[in-house]
Amino acid sequence: MTRSELIEKISAKNPHLQMKDVEKIIEVILGSVTKSLAKGDRVEFRGFGAFSVRKRLPRTAKNPRTGEKVQINERSVPHFKTGKQLHELLNKH
Repeated sequence: MTRSELIEKISAKNPHLQMKDVEKIIEVILGSVTKSLAKGDRVEFRGFGAFSVRKRLPRTAKNPRTGEKVQINERSVPHFKTGKQLHELLNKH
């Protein structure tokens, strides 16, 4: 699902809200999540999951084109862990 598809679905289920208002709400939510992760904070949506930031240690890699060894610096990467309800929903048998 893309951002615009999410906005359309929310607008369709909430006809009392204008699409530009729904777009602003999504912008604020995603902006808040992004800013929190940029600060290194954890963001949790109960039942859905939690976003956090993890550090990748520096390492030596190989350029697949030339075979030359390349040093990769430490960096931060986003991490998502599913919540219990989402995990159970995805793993129903």
